[in-house]
Amino acid sequence: MKPNVKRGLVGLGLTISAIFLFLAFRQINYRDLWHTLQQVQIWWLAPGLVIYFGGMVVRAWRWQYLFKPLKDVSVGNLFQIIMIGYMGNNVFPLRMGEVLRSVVLKRRVDVLISGSLATIVVEKIFDAVVVVGFVLLNLGQLKRLPGGGPLTQVSGLTTWAAAVFLVGLGLFVVIAMFPKPAQRLLHSIVVKIVPARWRESIINVINKFLDGLMSLRSPKDALMILLTSILVWLMETGLYWSVSQAFNLDLTFSQLLLLNGVVNMVLLIPAAPGGLGTFDAAGRVMLEALAISSETALAYTLILRMAIWLPITLLGALYFIREGLKWTLDITEMQAQAETVDSSD
Repeated sequence: MKPNVKRGLVGLGLTISAIFLFLAFRQINYRDLWHTLQQVQIWWLAPGLVIYFGGMVVRAWRWQYLFKPLKDVSVGNLFQIIMIGYMGNNVFPLRMGEVLRSVVLKRRVDVLISGSLATIVVEKIFDAVVVVGFVLLNLGQLKRLPGGGPLTQVSGLTTWAAAVFLVGLGLFVVIAMFPKPAQRLLHSIVVKIVPARWRESIINVINKFLDGLMSLRSPKDALMILLTSILVWLMETGLYWSVSQAFNLDLTFSQLLLLNGVVNMVLLIPAAPGGLGTFDAAGRVMLEALAISSETALAYTLILRMAIWLPITLLGALYFIREGLKWTLDITEMQAQAETVDSSD
């Protein structure tokens, strides 16, 4: 990516975050906000974090299924790499954590970056299908919310999002089931539109990317990937529940599933690292729709952000430092680091 384009995208993300932060913090009584934060029963976060990190272990287990056609990688190894990736998404712009995951995988188990990126793309599509499913299952409830009038437009957006992600998933399944025809088609496209000097390298990347989709050929593995995806997001909602207990809020689990789903749909909007602003504004608006005061809604969202962001970023940074990687936004330099084998393994 050219430096000017990268700077432009980073600037766009910062601008979007600034707008959403304004929306999150506008018309707030800060004395009431501070008083609400002081009343939080912070010890309630402990069980939520245990459930949340359990969900991260399930993410690693799911990734192991996605990786089966490429290489046998232990769940413990994949867990550490996921922590590094989430840390990267929380501190680097442009969701560079996903590239970082592939870089560390290349260093540790010598899987080409294009192949591992394919598994991450499939993983994200399954995540999106589940998150959108949470919203679709609770759309009736969304329309009945006391302050949910402005949110009814989410219904149409969610339906479109579901269609897009399901089509994407279906396309990947078809490619996985018929890899040779898909490979021939993609190769012919490359030959027609790509200059000769770049064709071989691009074709190699395509081949490895297609290898990363092979887990979808097995109905059993595909079903396990779907089931573990559902479990991942149910366990993440467990942290939402834990924070609601810390505030003594009377929210049902289905309401928390809806909150989790809508917040993560809004996080698809490009913004600063960690969904700064988008997460906070979406959380406040949804909780206000559930008849919770603005100050309590914002306080809940801030504590939830801290619980999601801080522990995983610290643990990911620890693994990152142990990996011996350099902090960089240069993809070429990241790829060069991937060729350096970690001597601690």
